[in-house]
Amino acid sequence: MKKILASLSLTLSLSPFSAIADKLPDMVVFITDDQSYIDTQFQGHPDANTPNIDRLAEGGLYFTQAYVASPNCAPSRAAMLTGLMPARNGSEVNQTSPREDVKKLPAYFQEIGYEVVAFGKVSHDAPDAYGFDEHGSEGLVWKGGIKYAVDYLNERESEKPLLMLVGTKDPHNPWPEKEGYNPADLTMPENMVDTPETRENLARFLTSVTSADRQLGTLHALAREKLDNPLFIFTADHGSSWPFSKWNLYDYGIHIPFIASWPGKIKPGQTDAMISWIDIIPTLMEVAGSSAPKDIDGQSFARVLDNPELEHREKIYTTHTGDGGKNFNAYPIRAVQDKRWKLIYNLYPERRHTTHINQIENEAYWDSWEAKAKTDPDAKKLLDRYFTRPEIEFYDLENDPHEQNNLAANPAYAEKIASMKADLEKWMEDQGDQRLLALEPIVWPIKIANWLLF
Repeated sequence: MKKILASLSLTLSLSPFSAIADKLPDMVVFITDDQSYIDTQFQGHPDANTPNIDRLAEGGLYFTQAYVASPNCAPSRAAMLTGLMPARNGSEVNQTSPREDVKKLPAYFQEIGYEVVAFGKVSHDAPDAYGFDEHGSEGLVWKGGIKYAVDYLNERESEKPLLMLVGTKDPHNPWPEKEGYNPADLTMPENMVDTPETRENLARFLTSVTSADRQLGTLHALAREKLDNPLFIFTADHGSSWPFSKWNLYDYGIHIPFIASWPGKIKPGQTDAMISWIDIIPTLMEVAGSSAPKDIDGQSFARVLDNPELEHREKIYTTHTGDGGKNFNAYPIRAVQDKRWKLIYNLYPERRHTTHINQIENEAYWDSWEAKAKTDPDAKKLLDRYFTRPEIEFYDLENDPHEQNNLAANPAYAEKIASMKADLEKWMEDQGDQRLLALEPIVWPIKIANWLLF
């Protein structure tokens, strides 16, 4: 009887994708840089030209509720590559890496027989510290991903199963000159001030989105040709570089595309299961027939790949601390959400919120926003919201998916807010979150000082 129960327990614990010992599956992960969930045609963007992503979605399983751990490059990627949230892996501030003692993705898969390679922007920096078998880029870590990946696949002779991660710099700014997009015809998203400069930059951003799409098409076709029916995943490190997206815990900053395509293994369709980037390591390990590590924050959603009707996470936690090494973007934020409600906790609301979007980048369109705000009440209201945040923001995602109506002051939601706030505080305590304020208070530039006068 004990043997029967042990056998049954083992059977129940195995993933439906458990690999035969001598046939571990090849796996390819393609990562774009600064691309929100809605920045693809298949997710309803009215203007984005993304035919390759759309075809991948049609033939794969796409997740409508996929989130990153943090809305900037280094913490997000470190969380994905460790399975640990930023406070636990040591990469809370941008431009930082996880601690040396933290086990990283390559080690997990090398131990079960994989060759693990990375090309382009996969880790934010210091790829040697992660222990990839091979990595490559041109100059900065984030350049040259596709070129190196194509060369590698064409020349590869290894008999080992392959886990390949490829990162493109698109659509990270600076954006290229517009191609194929007419600024005047574009639909202006919420949380943007409609000016000619904004439209010009939006056209350039979408040009970069289409460039990323072409790279995905190239990699997907070659991977299907050179590898044995690989699991192919497309995702993005966080939201795009617009004022209420990257460096923010609004949906546009943390909600990302995620498609898993594996012909004959994963049925095409969609799932509303909530997943996080920290879940990638345990999921791919289970797909490869190995037990997921127990001491990380990530949880395998392999069973959702087999049955999209299943749920995964009940809630998602996200964090933002700051942009390292610069005298701006020191505005720590934490958030918790389920499918209906979202609570954002601005840890230091007495500070002015700012990022390098309004400091050193895209000044042409930001200056046009400030100019318009002098005469347009709606534009002024938007900039007021950008610079000044209350301690608590609370949103009904079902009825307000773009998070325009903060319900924090509504007494009807006081009990729900208190409950979610307590839950978030307890999670922060369990994480060892020190509420890090990593940067010195900002020295206001004249342009912002002038803005505060009107």
